[in-house]
Amino acid sequence: MTRLRAVIFISLLLTGLIYGYIPNSMSYLSASTGGEALIIELEGAISPATATYVTRGLAEAKATGAALAVIRLDTPGGLGSSMRTIVKDILNSSVPVIVYVAPRGAGAASAGVMITVAGHVAAMAPGTNIGAAHPVSAGGKDIGGTMSEKVVNDMASYGRGIAEDKGKNGQWVERAIRESVSITAEEALKINVIDIIAKDLDELLRLVDGREVTLSNGKVTLKTAELTTTYFKSGFRDRILKTISDPNIAYILMMIGLAGLYFELAHPGAILPGVIGGISLILAFYSLQTLPVNYAGLLLIVLAIIFFIAEIKVASYGMLSIGGLISLVIGSIMLFEDVGVPLQIIIPTVILVGGFFIIVAGLAFKAQRARPKSGVEGLLGEVGIVMESIDPEGLVFVHGEYWRAKAIEKLVPGENVVVEGVHGLLLNVRRANKHEL
Repeated sequence: MTRLRAVIFISLLLTGLIYGYIPNSMSYLSASTGGEALIIELEGAISPATATYVTRGLAEAKATGAALAVIRLDTPGGLGSSMRTIVKDILNSSVPVIVYVAPRGAGAASAGVMITVAGHVAAMAPGTNIGAAHPVSAGGKDIGGTMSEKVVNDMASYGRGIAEDKGKNGQWVERAIRESVSITAEEALKINVIDIIAKDLDELLRLVDGREVTLSNGKVTLKTAELTTTYFKSGFRDRILKTISDPNIAYILMMIGLAGLYFELAHPGAILPGVIGGISLILAFYSLQTLPVNYAGLLLIVLAIIFFIAEIKVASYGMLSIGGLISLVIGSIMLFEDVGVPLQIIIPTVILVGGFFIIVAGLAFKAQRARPKSGVEGLLGEVGIVMESIDPEGLVFVHGEYWRAKAIEKLVPGENVVVEGVHGLLLNVRRANKHEL
């Protein structure tokens, strides 16, 4: 019954995940129905999940006939591939899109620069900033070498092209990418990086009223003064996917999943570790398919697990475990290409998971080599006590049970004996030595 419950639970989980791929109409209940401005709030790191959220928001604005879409932006940056997805959706939108960096204290850093200048109207609230768009690699470090030059040149031309297409200051955008410069909203307006400074949404809609913008299907004049605002709310699915699409969460889920399945293989019938491991691995696989995974790193992690499992079967005196730990560390560092898991997470995770693997492998190895505790094998070598004189047969108490026993010498009640053999229900015993007691 326990196994059946586990199977049912995993089946329900898989059903829920599959259902998650079906468009969630409940998240559209707040969408506009015409004559409204649809507000899409984009906060936090740019990831595949946030890109999908923006894509669905712009599609909903078009489907419901919204007059305008406003992306309220506050981001420290994120994945370049996800940023390009958002920028492409904005540039090809048939609905006017305003990118509004707000509220006060917000910022559009790194990938946020390209998203801001891609808007048909770029706006910022007072007390915000924009810039610092130099590409970085795993863990926030410089890429370095020839690859750095290639990536920076590509991003610089990409950002400058978008800015110039929108009539913005392409030279400054290129400087933000090459030199990581950052400026305030007031400075951005002065040098033509943005179009408008607005303290809130109401002022923003008043200021853009009558402005002409160029969409993918031609030029239109914005009529926004009397628009009402409606928020495109992220559903439960969006929030879950955003969480598990974080590289750190994906990495931890994968480690938990591998540890759970490993424990189940080492101790069949435990059930719970296998269930938790299976769920964690399914979630990790979803995350990995949305992230820029280095498959060499993934294979090194799998190889580490193979080494740990082999440690159970092979007497390597710890060499396989050491090899597994090395493979696990290198694979963890290499796992993601554009964005990395910081060492502050890798090191504790490797220590905990690696230690868990080694301990479980040690317990399994010890269990395999241990003397049997039950059956005929479990009786051999056991020490008992004579309950009825043996001459040549009598009664002994061994292993919590009474047994008929025989010996080649006479033994009296109270003497300690050692079992040397078992013949059916009759034990062969001898007098125990002092060191055996």
